[in-house]
Amino acid sequence: MDVTAYLNRIGVPRDATLPELTLAHQTAVPFENLGIHLGETLSLDPDELFDKVVRRRRGGFCYELNGLFAVLLEELGHTVDRVACRVHRGDGVFGPLFDHLALIVDGAWLVDVGFGRHTSYPLRLDDRGDQSDPGGIFRLTDAEHGDVVVHRDGEPQYRLERRPRPLTDFDPACWWQQTWPGSHFRQNPVCTRLDGADRITLSARTLIRTAGDERAETVLDSDEALLSAYKTHFGIELDRVPRIASS
Repeated sequence: MDVTAYLNRIGVPRDATLPELTLAHQTAVPFENLGIHLGETLSLDPDELFDKVVRRRRGGFCYELNGLFAVLLEELGHTVDRVACRVHRGDGVFGPLFDHLALIVDGAWLVDVGFGRHTSYPLRLDDRGDQSDPGGIFRLTDAEHGDVVVHRDGEPQYRLERRPRPLTDFDPACWWQQTWPGSHFRQNPVCTRLDGADRITLSARTLIRTAGDERAETVLDSDEALLSAYKTHFGIELDRVPRIASS
């Protein structure tokens, strides 16, 4: 991996701390599912991920972003376990294993740059009290089989297992998320990133800026305005508009 190019992409020096790296990544690299709506085939090959995120300055979803970030952290001397998660789907129900990929770094930190709205900084893995973060109040609780449940503002987000897995274990789930008609990633394109203390999101044709409890929405009626918003707010230059189910 060209570590220097990756660090330049997220705007930090080689001696950046883990919290600095985590925040910078979520500020510079958006969580997005545009490839699915552009007819692209998503790959978890590290070289292809590097080309997409660093060279072509795109983003990705959890398997891509956390998958690539793990390699960067390892190149910088961290130990990283890639762990499978079950995303909470409401009413106490968690989805299937491999629904999400998160990272345990240096055996002590839960790091996640690929969950969309989540923590700005790593969470202490052994802390069972409230952990305050710009993204909310987080708490980790123990579950059966050594699993850990992540809560934000009192609501469960996902349940992770502690077993380390290679990135290739997530290939079937990545394919399934791209192709299954019921996958929420196939419903409409979304692109979101941190912007200072705010979050900026483009969901279908709606540009959303969230600042604390304040939310401002702007509907982009034309394809030209939509493509311009991707470039202006996310640095993503597209030659066509991603498929929008509602249009």
